[in-house]
Amino acid sequence: MRVSVAGAGLGGLCLAQGLRQAGIEAEVYERDPAITARFQGYRLVLNPAGFAALQGCLPPRWHPLLDAIVGDAYGERLVLDPRLNKIGELGPGRTGTVVDRHVLRHLLLTGLTVHTGAALTGYDVLDDGRVEARFADRDPAVADLLVGADGIGSRVRATLSPRTTPIDTGVRFVIGRTPLTEQFAGLSRAFGSKIAGDGVSLLLGAMRFRTPPKQAAEELAPEVTLPDVRDYVRWAMILPPAGSAGPSPQEAVLSKMDGWHPDLRALVEQSDPDNSTLLSIRVVEPGERWAPGPVTLLGDAIHATSPTGGNGANTALRDADLLRRCLADGRQDLLGAVGDYERQMFEYGAEAVRHSLDALPAFVPQRESV
Repeated sequence: MRVSVAGAGLGGLCLAQGLRQAGIEAEVYERDPAITARFQGYRLVLNPAGFAALQGCLPPRWHPLLDAIVGDAYGERLVLDPRLNKIGELGPGRTGTVVDRHVLRHLLLTGLTVHTGAALTGYDVLDDGRVEARFADRDPAVADLLVGADGIGSRVRATLSPRTTPIDTGVRFVIGRTPLTEQFAGLSRAFGSKIAGDGVSLLLGAMRFRTPPKQAAEELAPEVTLPDVRDYVRWAMILPPAGSAGPSPQEAVLSKMDGWHPDLRALVEQSDPDNSTLLSIRVVEPGERWAPGPVTLLGDAIHATSPTGGNGANTALRDADLLRRCLADGRQDLLGAVGDYERQMFEYGAEAVRHSLDALPAFVPQRESV
């Protein structure tokens, strides 16, 4: 069996690693001109199911390395004012494992065949049941299965399920990262909490590695090369719909922080401007089912969630692990395996989107009345 994976995000790479362990040939096609063309290095929290799915797709010899390069999720889940005084609570905290997306992506890339500059334009199902993926600037690729792991703007989904389209929630946010120095270690009470300002909300999360990733790879898995990333604070400011204007995302955030605690302002001021990005919160809800065939979808391509749900990466990793198990099972043919995967994925994927939307209002800022 040969599988083409469109998209070199976490879900697509995790699937390719899992198929590789199962002896199934998999090649990844990524539209970006290079793996490092875009910065993709923000902190994620994996729940126990997501972490187990990731482990299931990785070779066991890398499990000690994975354990070394993660951290522990913690936080009081408070609501604080801009001077860091407690004014409420968000509810029970989430347990899990903290990972850095940039580091994890480099681990998942190890040993895979990844074609960059491969912008998929469409596909055709051939008479023999195989599928031919077409690209803008390279020859087509023929495989037994095409997996669209190509994100919220999926070209695969546009053909497979054209009525399933992204929904814009209208919420915007700026995300960035700042080295975790002694000054910002004092903000630990705010990690995992919401800081509620006038019309904005600021969310902080600490990424503390158990072992620096580059060092861990050199000691535990020399065949793996990981970036030299150090502990940092991931911050995200949720803005009102009309509040995103500004010369730069970083300056737009600072313009909303007059009178805030000086350490909070310093956190944004000392962040890397190149890694501060304005994003919109869009979701994709799984809708119509298509007949099982040699094309399927994974991750944000079929069930993009709001980041406030904390389940986007977890659900994509769960997809990858489930699909690799269905394909490697051997007790059913390809279409049966794909159909079994899709039946389960549609159910929990739709629930993940609903959960993320239910969680969104608690983080959307409310402007104080004047």
